[in-house]
Order: sequence, then C-alpha cells, then structure tokens
Amino acid sequence: MTKPLLRFAPSPNGRLHLGHAFSALLTWQAAEHLGGTALLRIEDIDINRCKPEFTAAIIEDLHWLGLDWPEPVLHQSSRFELYGEAANRLRAANLLYPCFCSRSDIATRATGTDPEGAPLYPGTCRHLSNAERITRLERGDPVQFRLDTETALERTGLLTFSLIGPTMRDRPQIRYARPERWGDVVLQRKDMPTSYHLSVVVDDAAQGITHVTRGRDMEAATDIHVLLQMLLGIPTPIYHFHRLLLDETGQKLSKSKGSQTLADLRAAGTTPEDIRRQLGF
Repeated sequence: MTKPLLRFAPSPNGRLHLGHAFSALLTWQAAEHLGGTALLRIEDIDINRCKPEFTAAIIEDLHWLGLDWPEPVLHQSSRFELYGEAANRLRAANLLYPCFCSRSDIATRATGTDPEGAPLYPGTCRHLSNAERITRLERGDPVQFRLDTETALERTGLLTFSLIGPTMRDRPQIRYARPERWGDVVLQRKDMPTSYHLSVVVDDAAQGITHVTRGRDMEAATDIHVLLQMLLGIPTPIYHFHRLLLDETGQKLSKSKGSQTLADLRAAGTTPEDIRRQLGF
C-alpha cells in the first residue's frame, strides 16, 4: 500500500503569515491522521521575485512552529528542464500553441472572465496559420504557450477528482472538474519556461504526492491540474480545500497586502503554542 505523502509548497517571495501557518499545520496534522509524511517544497519558479533569504525565513518559521520534514527539499527553480519536457509532450500532441497577445490585447477582446476574475482569453492565436506562427516566432516576438483546452477536453472526456473532509478519515467524494471555464491557460510564460499549473502537477507526480491540502481560493485551479494530469498520464491526488483566514476587512491574508508576518508575531512575544491555539491546533 502506498504511504500517504502530502506537501506544503510556499513561494519564497515574502515572509509567511498566519494563513500560511494554518495551511502548514493542517498539512502536517493531515499527514499524521493518515499515517503518512508531509514534505516541504519550495515553489520558486519566479526567479525574479523569489529570494534565498525568504527561503531561509520559511524554514526558520516552520521550524519555530515545531514542524519538520525529510531532506532534501525540492526547489522548483532547479527543475525547469523537466517542466520543459512535459510541455514538449503536450506540444507533440498538438495541444500547445504559441500566443503573441499582450494583456491589453486580451482585455480588449475578452467577452468574459475566468474564475479569478481576469479577462478570459478569447483564443485569438489558436486560429493563426502555421506560416504566421513560424514568421512571428522567427522574428522573435514575445511569446507564451497556451493549452488548447477545447481539443484537450475532446480527448479526455468527463474529468473527476476525489475530495476529502478535514479529518482525512471521511470517505472521499467525487467532484467534476470544469477546466473549460479557464479557457486556454498559459503553460509556458513569456518570462519563464513553465507556469504554476504545469510545474505543480509535474512535481506532485514526481514526489508521489497522494493528498493535497490547499486553500479554497485554489479550488477552481484544481480543474486545470486534473486536466493536465490526465493529459500527461500521471496520478491525480486526493484533494482537500481548507478555509481561508481573513483580515478585519474580510479579505484573505496575503503577502501583497502586507499581512502581519509570523516573524512580526514572534518578535512581539507570540509563542508557537499561541499560534496553534489561535488556529485551532
């Protein structure tokens, strides 16, 4: 029987806050309930924003919370070649196409929004001829590569995944994935040879992750991941979507909004036991 494996996978582009602490503690608690192991993974594909000092701070904060994990820690910035290989498999299957549209192009032509509220890509470059694609690629126009979601879904059919409750002891429920609401998502960005969606499914498979705990804000993105897992022939983990921690305005805690960090709390005299008690652990 496969030993349960979970992962906590922060991006080192800032300091951890209480929302991260909740997600990490829940992941380690779930691993304990399942009789498995929790891994730490550093998701640092954005090499311009991710900094070594933030990676060191993440490790310091998690150890302060009393958490530990097997070594070595996987760093995504060392795995771009593997993500490129996965993209090439999709390209060979005629499921990946070059897109030359700017954000303003998309905003002007979009007729709807994706689940995150961003303008929905209308598929403009999907209809370019091969000759035009080659001309623009050889000219060096800025390019990203998108998944042809409609064609992909024609090949995969109905997609499902398993959802489990917070105790991890409940019987999983079947959910239907709806990746079509995202349109043709970017899998290789203009500024890097991968994307969050592609790298996360490749690494979950490579590490043998059996259960994924993630915030409810990532529930819709899971539809994309299930589709990619099917296309790449890799396993789909069991998912659990946990609640989000909110600030006094009702917005979720985030690095970009300057939410109070664990380092700030520690400096003010807060103890790990205080954090665990506050978060229900």
